[in-house]
Formats: sequence, C-alpha cells, structure tokens
Amino acid sequence: MSMVDQTRQGQILVLTINNPPVNAFSPGVPEGLHAGLDVAEQDSGVKAVVIIGGGRTFIAGADIKTFDLPREQAPNLRGFVARLDAFGKPTVAAIHGTALGGGLELAMACTYRVADKGAQLGLPEVKLGVLPGAGGTQRLPRVVGAQKALEMMLSGNPIKASEALQLGLVDELAEGDLLSAAVKFASDHADARPLPRISERSAQGSPEVFAAAREGIKKTHKGQLSPSFIVDLAEMATNQSFEAGWDAEARLFVQAKDSPQSRGLRHIFFAEREAGKIPGLTKDTPTTEIKSAGVIGAGTMGGGIAMNFLNVGLPVTIVETSQEALDRGLSVIRRNYENTAKKGRMTQDDVEKRLALLTPTLEMEGLKDADIIIEAVFENMDVKKDIFGKLDQIAKPGAILASNTSTLDVNEIASVTKRPESVIGLHFFSPANVMKLLEIVRADNTSDTVLATSMALARKIKKVGVVVGVCDGFVGNRMIHHYGEEARKLVEEGARPQDVDAAMHALGLPMGPFEMSDMAGLDVGYLIRQHQAKVAGKPKPDGWLDQIVEQGRKGQKTQAGIYDYPDGRKPVPSPATDELLSRYRAEKNLSRREISPEELTKRLTYSLVNEGAQILDEGIAQRAGDIDVIYIYGYGFPAYRGGPMQYADEQGLGNVVADLEKYGQPPAPLLRKLAEEGKTFAQWDREKGRA
Repeated sequence: MSMVDQTRQGQILVLTINNPPVNAFSPGVPEGLHAGLDVAEQDSGVKAVVIIGGGRTFIAGADIKTFDLPREQAPNLRGFVARLDAFGKPTVAAIHGTALGGGLELAMACTYRVADKGAQLGLPEVKLGVLPGAGGTQRLPRVVGAQKALEMMLSGNPIKASEALQLGLVDELAEGDLLSAAVKFASDHADARPLPRISERSAQGSPEVFAAAREGIKKTHKGQLSPSFIVDLAEMATNQSFEAGWDAEARLFVQAKDSPQSRGLRHIFFAEREAGKIPGLTKDTPTTEIKSAGVIGAGTMGGGIAMNFLNVGLPVTIVETSQEALDRGLSVIRRNYENTAKKGRMTQDDVEKRLALLTPTLEMEGLKDADIIIEAVFENMDVKKDIFGKLDQIAKPGAILASNTSTLDVNEIASVTKRPESVIGLHFFSPANVMKLLEIVRADNTSDTVLATSMALARKIKKVGVVVGVCDGFVGNRMIHHYGEEARKLVEEGARPQDVDAAMHALGLPMGPFEMSDMAGLDVGYLIRQHQAKVAGKPKPDGWLDQIVEQGRKGQKTQAGIYDYPDGRKPVPSPATDELLSRYRAEKNLSRREISPEELTKRLTYSLVNEGAQILDEGIAQRAGDIDVIYIYGYGFPAYRGGPMQYADEQGLGNVVADLEKYGQPPAPLLRKLAEEGKTFAQWDREKGRA
C-alpha cells in the first residue's frame, strides 16, 4: 500500500500522505509524492495538485531515525523539494495540525499554502543541532523577512496559522473543511502564470539584524554550532542567489548533522521518549484518575508543587503547621502568578482562577478526599514517618501517598503505613513550578497502578517523568554527591572554587558545583552529611564545607557561602573562604598544586559517569538514556552534550577509564567491562532492549 493516496476532484489531483502518526518524511513518502507528480505531469486533465496530510497533521518533519542512514538509503527531501519548486502546474499545500521542519520546507516549495485555523508552522531543527536542510534557510527569509525568519529558526518555536497569514507564509485560512477549501483555492488559481515561486523572491534584512542575531546566540545558544550556520545562511538569502544559498545549506547541514552536538541532541530527543517506557507496564496497566491533590508543606517546594496542579486545573489542598507559615506560602504562590501576569503570560483573571482552586488549611484531615497527597517537608526521616503514619489513618482508600524526598529511603517511609503499595517517591526539582524533571521513585511494594498513574500525572502537569529505584539520593542526587565530593577534593588539592566552576562553564553548564551548592543552600548538604554520618556511626563531618556552614555562611540566602553575594545573587570570590581554605590545608597538612582546566573538567564529569555506571549495574536506573534525561532536565547539563553518559560515549569509554585511573578514581565494573569490549552505554541500552 502506497504511503501517498491519489484521488481526483475534478481537475485537481489530491495527494494524501498516510504515514501515521505524524506523516514524517520517511522512506516511501517521497516515492509516493513523486508518483503523484508524475501523474499530474502526464495528464493534461490535471490542472493543479493539492498535497494534504492524512490523520491529525500535515507533515511534522523529517524522520529523525533516518539521519544516520547512508545517503542513498535516506529519503531525499531536497530532491523532492527541488522538483516541487520547479513543477509546471500550481501546487497547494493544505496544512492542518503541524507543518514543521521538512514539512514546512515542502509547503514553502509549493506554489501556494492554505491552512486550517488551528495549524502551526515552524522550523525546529535547531533543537536537534541541525538546520533546515531543504531550502528552509533560503525560502523563509524570502517570505517573512530575515528578522522574523531568524526568530523562528533560532528559537525553533512554531507560529500559529493566523500569524503565518499576516506574514504571507500562508495564502488563505480555510473556512470549514480544509480539503474543500484547498481544492477550491487550487481551482481558482489553476491558470495562474507565471507561477509565484518563493525561490524567485528577494529577501529583506539589514546588516544590523544579523549582527544582533550573532550577538544574541552567544547567550541563548552558547557554544553551539548550528545557530551560527543558520545566521550565516539567512544572511546569504539576502545578498546571494537562491542557488548559492541552497548549495551552502546542503554543505552546512551535513556538517551540523555529523557533529557531536547534533548526535547529543538527537540522543536526548529519543531518550526522553524512551524514559516513558517502563518494563512491566503496558497500555493496559490500570491507572487512577487524579481529580484533586493534597500537598503537605507550603514552603518553597510545597508551594511550587501545588502550582503544577493548579496550572492544569486540579484543585489542591495545602497544609501547614502554623498560620504564619501558611500565609507566607500563599503569598509566594500569589506573587509568582502575578509576576507571570506582569510579563503577559497570563491574565489577572487566570491568576484568580488558579488561586481559587487552592484550599489552605492547618488540619491534615482536610486531605481525606484527595486522590494524591504529596509530602514536601524538610529532609528528616522521623518527621516524614510521622506524617505518613498520620496519612495512613486519614487518606481515603486508593489515594496515592507520595514523598518529595530527595535522598531518603522511600521503603522505610512506606513501612509505617498499612498500604505500602500506595506509597511512591515523587522528587520534584527546585523551583518545582519551573523545573521539568520529576524523579519517580518506585519502592519495593509500589503497585503498577500507582506507578502508571504517577507517570501519567507527570505528563499531565508537563513534567518529564523518569522512574528510578530506591537508594541514597536515587539517581540525580547520588551522582551529584560524588560530583560534589570530587569538586571538594580538587579544592583541597589546590584549585580555587571559581576555577572549578569555570571548568564546568566551559563544558556548557550554567553553574559549576560550588555555585549550585550556594544556590541550593550549603546547609542542605551539611544536614545530609550529618545524617549519613549518624546513621553510619561515624564522627561528625569536619570538612572545609562543613566549617563554612558552621561560620553561618549558608549560600545565597545568607549573602555568604563559598562565595560572597554583595548584590544578593551574583557570586563574588570570597576572601573569607580563601582564608579558611589556607588554614584548613595547613591544619590537614595538604600540599597545594596547580590543576589544569582539562583535569578539572575530566575529573568532575567522569565522576558523574562513573557513578552513573554503578547505578545502571545496580538497576537503580533502567537506561543510560534515563540518566542523561535526569541530568539535562534536573541539573543543567547542556542538552547538546547529550547528558553525561552520552558525553562519555563520545569521548570513548576506554579513554574515560584511563583518565579515571590516572586521577585515582576506581572505574565502576560495568564501565570497565564496556570499555574492554569497545562498547558504549547506548549499545548497552539497546542490548538490554531498553532503547
């Protein structure tokens, strides 16, 4: 069966693409479209052609899975677009759903475009580390102008059909049935000559537009390759022939596609989708409908968690222990919403509607009807167990009891209830109303229904949910602990905190380990270390970070931590920290040496990789790709690096093992095994059937 159906409506040949679910330009699609043009070319009774997508969308882009195919096996989008542009009869793209990437490029090669009012059009290639490769960089500036074209291509965000009409990217918005409107439009323009080809237009754009774009991408796309290519190509559209730009685009597309950055972004694109697949769960696994939520704690985390539910129209009951704390939490939630309204992202009416869904109370009994209750109090096992013991008596049968713990044992928390199957960890990241990651911690007795419901809930509140197992710190914080320990050692050996942070900036992280610690609050790590030492029966920790906290320097919130914060937010190297470090090294008889930026970056990054490998070996994470998703969405690891495990694959696991040994970190058994076999973490995922 052809992926492209041919039907006639009078003198109009309709080509319908049937490649569900998104009509990607996969093998079979170009062949079907070429066959349709062959018919239109040879049949004098065909006066015009309409191209439309079957199902729910036009063409949502090229098939990303074909990017790594040999050129002769990959679908030739450029070849078809070139033929379409030169075709001798009018062609009309009938657009509904989305026309993205190659879909919009194909549409722009048509003579005309008719769109459904709900359609969206865009060129999102930059999000995969590539660029529009089938004329998009040359046609879009010729339609909407260089400035708007750059905005669309550098953000990758689509525009609505109504805006596309205003810009001239769409010729008509359909009233009623799209196909009928497109066929009528094609009939009305069947005799138009000469045909209005976008490739024959000139593009408008001043030198200042391109200078501003180049300056802008230093902030928005720091260190990335494809955005600079996009700016260069858009500029070519304004001052060189279409053919020159078309040829340059093909060359730069291949260069971008074959870069580690594009491989990293494509890896995370697929890894995010794989993260939703949980061994043992199927589409038939029953889920519970969540109609209302309860949150215990109205502090930074509790308030942020509540906002996620309010944002999607779910009522929330929020509990605090004192009226003062409750009022403070409610005022922060209101302020957050009103700040969003001031930026034009919602109306004041929206603010009031969301706040009307929030019920504050000092009584835990107010949670008795909630479908899910999330505990978001500070990290203390005794406090959490006390709360869950009470919830066991209050919550209705079938309610999900979740802890927002970032490190503690969810099995121990569940043990105080008579319904451990209903208990799960839902580890939100701060600020919880902004950060996309949700670590979903599956305890030993968590039921499949509770797990499946939690995954569905993550999607509903627009989070990227990743299932992890129970251990100290789960995946993200367990790895960050080792990362932080390596950073601490580097300072003891002689590096300055600002040098350590700078090494991670060079890798593309927005914050280094010490900037991150100061922002989170040094007292958080301090309390965790105290707890761990107590549980292990070890002496009270007395490292240099502990001594900083004991001086009252807790980070940004006290305007002093590892750094000083004279303006409240910007870190400034601290003479007090320098003095403490000198004294500490002398007390501990530690000699100081110069450490290169390369060593700093390798030791920090490979400490993440090494612990990640151990986590995989223990089954705490299902896939290396899951770890990468966690680090990109929860810890700011640059997406174009693909996450720490993908980054290690790019470096070669043999090289990673050699460097770990060189710097005194024993490689994890799985990491060593893969290195010896010449394999990658990605191969390990595939061999396990998890990617």
